[in-house]
Amino acid sequence: MASNPEPIAPADALNTIKSSSVTSHRKNNFAVLFAIAAATLVLHLLTAARYGFNRDELAILEDARHLAWGYVAYPPLTPLFGRLALTLFGTSLVGFRFFSALVQAITVVLTGSMAKDMGGGRPAQVVAACASIPFSLGAGALMQYMTFDYFAWVLTAFFLVRLLKTSNPRYFLLVGASIGLGVLAKYTMLFFAAGILAGLLLSDARKYFQTIWPWLGLLISLLVVAPNFLWQVRHHFITYDFLRFIHQRDVAEGLTSTFLPDQLEMTLLSFPLWIAGLLFCLRTRQTRCLRALGWTFLVTLLLFVIANGRGYYLAPAYPMLYAAGAIWGERWLSTLNSPRAQAVRVAVTAALALSILGAMAVALPLAPINSLWFRLADKVNLTLRDELGWQDLVSTLAQLRDSLPPESRVHLGILAENYGEVGAINLYGPSHGLPRAISGAQNKITTIAVSSSIRHIRARRICDTDISGVPPSRSALLHDRNNTVG
Repeated sequence: MASNPEPIAPADALNTIKSSSVTSHRKNNFAVLFAIAAATLVLHLLTAARYGFNRDELAILEDARHLAWGYVAYPPLTPLFGRLALTLFGTSLVGFRFFSALVQAITVVLTGSMAKDMGGGRPAQVVAACASIPFSLGAGALMQYMTFDYFAWVLTAFFLVRLLKTSNPRYFLLVGASIGLGVLAKYTMLFFAAGILAGLLLSDARKYFQTIWPWLGLLISLLVVAPNFLWQVRHHFITYDFLRFIHQRDVAEGLTSTFLPDQLEMTLLSFPLWIAGLLFCLRTRQTRCLRALGWTFLVTLLLFVIANGRGYYLAPAYPMLYAAGAIWGERWLSTLNSPRAQAVRVAVTAALALSILGAMAVALPLAPINSLWFRLADKVNLTLRDELGWQDLVSTLAQLRDSLPPESRVHLGILAENYGEVGAINLYGPSHGLPRAISGAQNKITTIAVSSSIRHIRARRICDTDISGVPPSRSALLHDRNNTVG
């Protein structure tokens, strides 16, 4: 195999000799990107504690206390960061969400840096970075696996751009490592990996497969995901069964039917930018080396359409197109006269600002609870409602416990129906003297089949107890632990 194929990128892309003024200018550009990203991090930290733990966060919090190479519902990377947050910050809500906010701030820098690597100046870098902020605000607001999945996709795209622009096949090692990292965050990374493979094969970048580097990158990916794969083997690929059930539920409830319209909703007023970026990668002769990016996006999009994916699954693929679109816009503006160029700049600035402000309004816990603002935000962002009421649930359970005869409290147990209830009871229950919750949620896939029986038992056992103050989604069953066997 050849060690270095003929370069696809222009010769000047390989020039590593830079003047001091150019180096200083690039450092200044990075400082601007860093400042923008730091602002998003500060915004997350200032607003993180306004509501409470989200239901999914409570599950991750519980799993973080029991680290493993795999879990029923997701791969191990997110609980690992949860454990790190617990070690450093305890059960502080701000601390628990710190790493989510941090990696999303890094994605903002990576997006702007992709624009720089494609040849863009400071305006293009800033536009690309700002276009990525709205979704990053939502992804970084919670400790969730989507957060680290998004980061891994953007990191992979960043290394892919470096590979294509420098014609240095050694970047396949970093592409492989970041793909492996993404699989440990969320299995949808496999769709992006398939898209990258197709994008390389459908473009001039296929010549890289004549070298050893893509295969070494594949080997690194396999080594990174091997522990999780072995965990799945030992547990009979239980996650596949779980995800298949979830997917069937999503399809039945119509959550996948709006996949294509969702793409415009996710990108808000930045949608012309990614469309321009896609066309720029596919149709511009000067960016022939970036053609693989366009094919990567299209193939990944097609795979999700075929698989009936949820709309947000494709969100991490847009930052690389934002960067390409910003390059196209920068070049196009240079062909306009000054008044027209200034009008376009004002329009772009306004669109980006409106997108960011709109994302802040619905993605961050800013709205006063039960206000009109909150009700409108809750219709768009259904995770907000799942950040409320958990401490009230645990307090109500403590009151129910106290109302029982002393002899009944000796063998008291709590049966929780979902993972949010388990996490909340185990987090807040010790301060009330409550035992740990008992639940089959996400432990055995067979618990799905018996959920209706659990609901029937719950209704029968609490019929004589007034728990009207507990929201329906927050209710739980107090029962005699001796009666749970069988």
